[in-house]
Amino acid sequence: MAVNIPGLVAVIVFYIIILVIGIWASKRSKKEEKKCSGERSEVTIVGGRNLNAWVGVFTLTATWVGGGYILGTAEVVYTPTQGLFWALGPLGYAASLFLGGIYFVKPMRDKKYLTMIDPFQEKYGNVLSSLLVVTSVFSDVFWTACILSALGGTIEVILDISSYHSILVSAAVAIFYTLLGGLYSVVYTDVIQLFFIAISLWICVPFLMMSPAVTNILVTASEELYQKPWITEVDLEHLGNWLDELFIITLGGVCYQSFYQRVLATSSVRQGQIMCHLSGVFCFILGIPSVLIGAIAASTDWNQTSYGFPTPFDNGDARKILPISLQHLCPKFISVIGIGAVASAVMSSVDSSLLSSASMFAHNIYKKLIRKKASGKEVLWAIRIGVLFFGAVGTCLALMAQSVYELWILSAEMVFSLIFSQLVCVLFVPSSNGYGALAGFFVELIMRVAGGEPFLRIPPLIHYPGGTFIDGVYIQRFPFKTLTVGISLVTIVAVSHLSYFLFNRGLLSECCDIYSVKEKIKKDVATENADGQKISDRERHDMSELMS
Repeated sequence: MAVNIPGLVAVIVFYIIILVIGIWASKRSKKEEKKCSGERSEVTIVGGRNLNAWVGVFTLTATWVGGGYILGTAEVVYTPTQGLFWALGPLGYAASLFLGGIYFVKPMRDKKYLTMIDPFQEKYGNVLSSLLVVTSVFSDVFWTACILSALGGTIEVILDISSYHSILVSAAVAIFYTLLGGLYSVVYTDVIQLFFIAISLWICVPFLMMSPAVTNILVTASEELYQKPWITEVDLEHLGNWLDELFIITLGGVCYQSFYQRVLATSSVRQGQIMCHLSGVFCFILGIPSVLIGAIAASTDWNQTSYGFPTPFDNGDARKILPISLQHLCPKFISVIGIGAVASAVMSSVDSSLLSSASMFAHNIYKKLIRKKASGKEVLWAIRIGVLFFGAVGTCLALMAQSVYELWILSAEMVFSLIFSQLVCVLFVPSSNGYGALAGFFVELIMRVAGGEPFLRIPPLIHYPGGTFIDGVYIQRFPFKTLTVGISLVTIVAVSHLSYFLFNRGLLSECCDIYSVKEKIKKDVATENADGQKISDRERHDMSELMS
């Protein structure tokens, strides 16, 4: 197949539009710097905390609706061994955004933090915070790789251009405009990209359904025609894995710096909460076209198409099912429109992921740990270097990726397994301390690694009940990832209380108290006494007024 010249021209025009918007946004960023009293690095990270409400909704939605979301959802619905009930992205991300808006926005925005790691650094110090930064950065890098891989596969199928070149060019464009204007470049390009995503995907769906090779998806939802029905029940054997994935996507979603970067850029708590709720609705709606495309692919007689036999699943091309469907079931001009949707989704998530990683590195590691007296300009350069470095690493991983969906889940799983319990405790459990947090982190890490990870070829050391051997490898069926998070929560609270008890009773010397638990106890007692004195004074004042 020759290179699709009209499609290539359309992609080039799209990239030029995004670059122009990025450059315009960078100029706006420089104007905002003059209005803000904070440092230049703060404008880059949270945009002066004056993000427009609707712009905030669009950028948060566009960040979540990435290449992994679009292609991964279609891949799972199409795959005969999975189907609709395993496509947890739309439901999970929508629930995650609602959950974040209800519980997590207020404590983070009230304190005017710059990154998700700030409350940890404030309460626990630098050691644990550094571990969490590393975890979060790795997760962002996997996310970057996932969405770049999604675009590479799409362009390779539709334009007949090597995925290698498309990944490199896409990464370069996203890195360039992110370097120029920080959050402003990211959010304003996100607005345009979201319109491309919404319009392009919904335009493609009717053409796919009208293909003569496609059977009515309502028929194939319950009947086995070309493969198993695309609506299948979750059997009891796999229920544990299903629950794990649901919790990973839903609870892991509130552990991304990209989420808090937008929330912390709003002008008020209320605006941040509304932004989350509306984004959750839009996120779910924009997942519907991917579900339909996966269902259409499962309802297609591929022998009637230019793809032929064997089917994409038998060929190992399930991860490319969305671009394959666009290429072989749609007119060429429609498939090019579909590329616009995927390219928009990829760019809107890559830039967010890069800025997220670089912000945490520059603010929480470079400024607070390596160079505590670093100027705003120096921190800004650290952010730029971080964008370049993490972009390069994510690009390299994308070139080696085998499954979009697996990278997507692995990214969410890292923050769910190692950050969620820590985040809950630091925000909502006042008695938690550094000892409990460190104990919880290492208990969680050891248990998670011991459970194994097929994607990283880590064999399980603990065989949880209900598992089975496949090709000599033990596959877990028990929801051990969720169990691990629960045990970590209990560990953090228990060890924190134990450390308070040991230092308060003098069973451990104060010289061993690296987290100043004894000192904190004294402060808490002094605060309680002061509060009690205030109450007593108020009661005496009220009584005197009553008597008079």
